[in-house]
Amino acid sequence: MTPFGEAIRKLRARKGVSQKQMAAALNVSPAYLSALEHGQRGMPSFDLLQRIAGYFNIIWDEAEELFLLARFSDPKVVVDTSGMSPEHTAFANLLAGRIRHLDSAALAQLTAVLENAVKADGKGS
Repeated sequence: MTPFGEAIRKLRARKGVSQKQMAAALNVSPAYLSALEHGQRGMPSFDLLQRIAGYFNIIWDEAEELFLLARFSDPKVVVDTSGMSPEHTAFANLLAGRIRHLDSAALAQLTAVLENAVKADGKGS
């Protein structure tokens, strides 16, 4: 499950609706909604994100957070290292090959390292 899928599941529980009911209201198939929740589909379209926000009556900050979660929940990430150093490419490939085997503690450590690196260089990406 992705962070976005988890958020959708919590919103559905809060509203007391099934995937089937939500899918019908959003004019998508229950299979698509299930795949989206379970991280088997990429990021939904902006139109669908807006319909989801409207369906749950969420606005501003909560909707922005949901949209951000969707952006960071694509299960098929592509890292373009063209033009970067060989070390960057090697790191990206090493991470891709081993990410499935990282435990929660290792993920937290790597996340902290990456977040601190962004803060240190003053760039957002």
